[in-house]
Amino acid sequence: MSRPRRAATLPVRFFARPAHTVARELVGLVIVSSAGGRRTTGRVIETEAYLGYDDPASHGYRHRRHAQNEALYGAPGSWYVYRSYGVHWCANLVCRARGDGSAVLLRAVEPLTGLEVMRRRRGPVDDRPLCAGPGRLCQARGITRGELDGRMMAGSPVVVLEPDGWEGEVDVTPRIGVTKAADWPLRFTVAGSSWASRRSVSNRSAVFPGSSRG
Repeated sequence: MSRPRRAATLPVRFFARPAHTVARELVGLVIVSSAGGRRTTGRVIETEAYLGYDDPASHGYRHRRHAQNEALYGAPGSWYVYRSYGVHWCANLVCRARGDGSAVLLRAVEPLTGLEVMRRRRGPVDDRPLCAGPGRLCQARGITRGELDGRMMAGSPVVVLEPDGWEGEVDVTPRIGVTKAADWPLRFTVAGSSWASRRSVSNRSAVFPGSSRG
Protein backbone atom coordinates (compact mmCIF):
# COMPACT_ATOMS: atom_id res chain seq x y z
CA MET A 1 0.00 0.00 0.00
CA SER A 2 1.37 3.41 -0.96
CA ARG A 3 1.72 6.01 1.73
CA PRO A 4 -0.17 9.30 1.50
CA ARG A 5 1.87 11.98 -0.19
CA ARG A 6 3.37 14.41 2.29
CA ALA A 7 2.36 18.02 1.73
CA ALA A 8 5.21 19.99 0.18
CA THR A 9 6.40 23.40 1.32
CA LEU A 10 6.38 26.38 -1.01
CA PRO A 11 9.47 26.53 -3.25
CA VAL A 12 11.92 29.42 -3.33
CA ARG A 13 10.60 30.50 -6.74
CA PHE A 14 7.25 31.37 -5.10
CA PHE A 15 9.00 34.10 -3.11
CA ALA A 16 11.31 35.30 -5.90
CA ARG A 17 8.60 37.71 -7.08
CA PRO A 18 7.35 41.17 -6.05
CA ALA A 19 6.15 41.28 -2.45
CA HIS A 20 2.60 42.38 -3.32
CA THR A 21 2.17 39.31 -5.55
CA VAL A 22 3.50 36.98 -2.88
CA ALA A 23 1.38 38.61 -0.16
CA ARG A 24 -1.82 38.09 -2.11
CA GLU A 25 -1.04 34.47 -2.99
CA LEU A 26 -0.06 33.53 0.57
CA VAL A 27 -3.62 34.24 1.70
CA GLY A 28 -5.52 30.97 2.10
CA LEU A 29 -2.44 28.76 2.40
CA VAL A 30 -1.69 26.56 5.41
CA ILE A 31 1.16 27.34 7.77
CA VAL A 32 2.63 24.63 10.02
CA SER A 33 4.72 25.40 13.09
CA SER A 34 6.75 23.00 15.20
CA ALA A 35 8.46 25.86 17.04
CA GLY A 36 8.97 25.15 20.70
CA GLY A 37 8.47 21.44 20.08
CA ARG A 38 4.69 21.73 19.67
CA ARG A 39 2.87 21.37 16.35
CA THR A 40 0.22 23.90 15.37
CA THR A 41 -1.40 24.53 12.00
CA GLY A 42 -3.50 27.33 10.60
CA ARG A 43 -4.67 29.03 7.43
CA VAL A 44 -3.16 32.37 6.48
CA ILE A 45 -5.94 34.98 6.69
CA GLU A 46 -4.11 38.29 6.41
CA THR A 47 -0.81 39.56 5.01
CA GLU A 48 0.85 42.87 4.20
CA ALA A 49 3.45 43.62 1.54
CA TYR A 50 6.44 45.89 2.16
CA LEU A 51 8.22 46.82 -1.04
CA GLY A 52 11.72 47.70 0.05
CA TYR A 53 13.72 50.57 -1.42
CA ASP A 54 10.87 52.85 -2.58
CA ASP A 55 8.40 52.03 0.22
CA PRO A 56 8.60 54.57 3.09
CA ALA A 57 6.85 52.12 5.44
CA SER A 58 9.36 49.35 4.77
CA HIS A 59 12.32 48.47 6.98
CA GLY A 60 14.22 48.29 3.68
CA TYR A 61 13.40 51.88 2.64
CA ARG A 62 16.38 53.38 0.82
CA HIS A 63 18.20 50.16 1.71
CA ARG A 64 18.90 51.19 5.28
CA ARG A 65 20.80 48.35 6.92
CA HIS A 66 21.73 47.58 10.50
CA ALA A 67 22.21 44.53 12.68
CA GLN A 68 18.51 44.17 13.49
CA ASN A 69 17.24 44.08 9.88
CA GLU A 70 20.09 42.22 8.17
CA ALA A 71 17.88 39.16 7.53
CA LEU A 72 15.54 41.35 5.46
CA TYR A 73 18.24 41.40 2.78
CA GLY A 74 18.58 37.63 2.67
CA ALA A 75 17.49 35.13 0.06
CA PRO A 76 13.87 34.95 -1.13
CA GLY A 77 11.94 32.48 0.97
CA SER A 78 13.91 33.20 4.15
CA TRP A 79 12.54 34.57 7.41
CA TYR A 80 12.92 38.09 8.76
CA VAL A 81 11.73 38.40 12.37
CA TYR A 82 11.81 41.69 14.23
CA ARG A 83 10.62 43.05 17.57
CA SER A 84 7.73 45.53 17.38
CA TYR A 85 7.69 48.30 20.00
CA GLY A 86 10.16 46.25 21.99
CA VAL A 87 7.42 43.79 22.92
CA HIS A 88 6.10 41.56 20.12
CA TRP A 89 7.84 39.43 17.52
CA CYS A 90 6.65 39.88 13.92
CA ALA A 91 7.35 37.29 11.23
CA ASN A 92 8.04 38.16 7.60
CA LEU A 93 9.01 36.17 4.52
CA VAL A 94 11.64 37.78 2.30
CA CYS A 95 10.72 38.33 -1.36
CA ARG A 96 12.11 39.03 -4.79
CA ALA A 97 15.93 38.78 -4.62
CA ARG A 98 18.79 38.80 -2.15
CA GLY A 99 19.57 42.38 -1.17
CA ASP A 100 16.19 43.77 -2.31
CA GLY A 101 14.81 44.45 1.17
CA SER A 102 11.18 43.55 0.42
CA ALA A 103 9.06 41.12 2.42
CA VAL A 104 5.58 39.98 3.42
CA LEU A 105 4.37 40.39 7.00
CA LEU A 106 2.11 37.63 8.33
CA ARG A 107 -0.72 39.43 10.11
CA ALA A 108 -3.36 36.81 10.96
CA VAL A 109 -3.96 33.06 10.86
CA GLU A 110 -7.09 31.00 11.40
CA PRO A 111 -6.20 28.17 13.83
CA LEU A 112 -6.77 24.65 12.49
CA THR A 113 -4.99 22.29 14.89
CA GLY A 114 -3.07 22.72 18.13
CA LEU A 115 -5.59 25.07 19.72
CA GLU A 116 -4.74 23.92 23.25
CA VAL A 117 -1.08 24.75 22.66
CA MET A 118 -1.99 28.20 21.35
CA ARG A 119 -4.36 28.85 24.25
CA ARG A 120 -1.64 28.05 26.77
CA ARG A 121 0.82 30.36 25.02
CA ARG A 122 -1.63 33.24 24.69
CA GLY A 123 -3.26 33.07 28.10
CA PRO A 124 -6.93 33.69 28.91
CA VAL A 125 -8.21 35.07 25.61
CA ASP A 126 -11.02 34.05 23.29
CA ASP A 127 -10.17 31.86 20.33
CA ARG A 128 -10.89 34.51 17.70
CA PRO A 129 -7.98 36.79 18.66
CA LEU A 130 -5.53 33.91 19.25
CA CYS A 131 -3.65 34.68 16.02
CA ALA A 132 -5.27 37.98 14.95
CA GLY A 133 -2.35 40.36 14.64
CA PRO A 134 1.35 39.75 13.93
CA GLY A 135 2.45 39.74 17.57
CA ARG A 136 -0.37 37.45 18.70
CA LEU A 137 0.30 35.15 15.76
CA CYS A 138 3.96 34.77 16.71
CA GLN A 139 3.18 34.19 20.37
CA ALA A 140 0.57 31.54 19.58
CA ARG A 141 2.88 29.77 17.12
CA GLY A 142 5.97 29.95 19.32
CA ILE A 143 7.83 32.12 16.80
CA THR A 144 10.85 34.07 18.03
CA ARG A 145 13.76 35.82 16.37
CA GLY A 146 16.21 33.21 17.58
CA GLU A 147 14.07 30.41 16.17
CA LEU A 148 13.62 31.76 12.63
CA ASP A 149 15.44 34.99 11.74
CA GLY A 150 17.62 34.53 8.66
CA ARG A 151 16.67 30.89 8.10
CA MET A 152 15.23 29.58 4.87
CA MET A 153 11.53 28.81 5.33
CA ALA A 154 11.92 25.32 3.86
CA GLY A 155 13.63 23.28 6.57
CA SER A 156 12.80 25.74 9.36
CA PRO A 157 10.42 24.99 12.26
CA VAL A 158 7.70 27.05 10.53
CA VAL A 159 6.72 26.27 6.93
CA VAL A 160 4.01 27.31 4.50
CA LEU A 161 2.55 24.51 2.41
CA GLU A 162 1.74 24.50 -1.28
CA PRO A 163 -1.90 25.25 -2.21
CA ASP A 164 -4.38 22.65 -0.95
CA GLY A 165 -7.39 23.58 -3.06
CA TRP A 166 -8.69 26.39 -0.85
CA GLU A 167 -11.00 28.72 -2.71
CA GLY A 168 -12.05 32.11 -1.48
CA GLU A 169 -12.07 35.78 -2.30
CA VAL A 170 -9.26 38.08 -1.23
CA ASP A 171 -9.94 41.63 -0.08
CA VAL A 172 -7.41 44.41 -0.67
CA THR A 173 -7.10 47.33 1.76
CA PRO A 174 -4.50 49.86 2.94
CA ARG A 175 -1.97 48.60 5.45
CA ILE A 176 -2.61 48.96 9.18
CA GLY A 177 -0.63 50.92 11.73
CA VAL A 178 1.71 52.75 9.35
CA THR A 179 1.98 56.51 8.99
CA LYS A 180 3.93 56.60 5.72
CA ALA A 181 2.43 55.37 2.44
CA ALA A 182 -0.64 54.66 4.58
CA ASP A 183 -2.99 54.72 1.60
CA TRP A 184 -1.14 52.08 -0.43
CA PRO A 185 -3.46 49.05 -0.82
CA LEU A 186 -0.97 46.37 0.24
CA ARG A 187 -2.95 44.48 2.88
CA PHE A 188 -4.65 41.26 1.76
CA THR A 189 -7.29 39.36 3.74
CA VAL A 190 -9.74 36.51 3.28
CA ALA A 191 -12.98 38.26 2.42
CA GLY A 192 -15.41 38.26 5.33
CA SER A 193 -13.14 36.32 7.69
CA SER A 194 -13.71 36.88 11.40
CA TRP A 195 -10.10 35.82 12.06
CA ALA A 196 -8.54 38.96 10.53
CA SER A 197 -6.85 41.43 12.86
CA ARG A 198 -9.19 44.19 11.78
CA ARG A 199 -12.03 44.68 9.34
CA SER A 200 -11.76 47.50 6.84
CA VAL A 201 -13.21 48.60 3.53
CA SER A 202 -11.92 46.58 0.59
CA ASN A 203 -10.98 47.89 -2.82
CA ARG A 204 -10.03 44.89 -4.95
CA SER A 205 -9.37 47.01 -8.02
CA ALA A 206 -7.08 49.46 -6.21
CA VAL A 207 -3.60 50.09 -7.50
CA PHE A 208 -0.65 51.39 -5.53
CA PRO A 209 2.05 53.79 -6.72
CA GLY A 210 4.39 50.84 -7.04
CA SER A 211 8.15 50.63 -6.86
CA SER A 212 10.73 50.68 -9.59
CA ARG A 213 12.57 48.00 -7.61
CA GLY A 214 9.61 45.79 -6.79
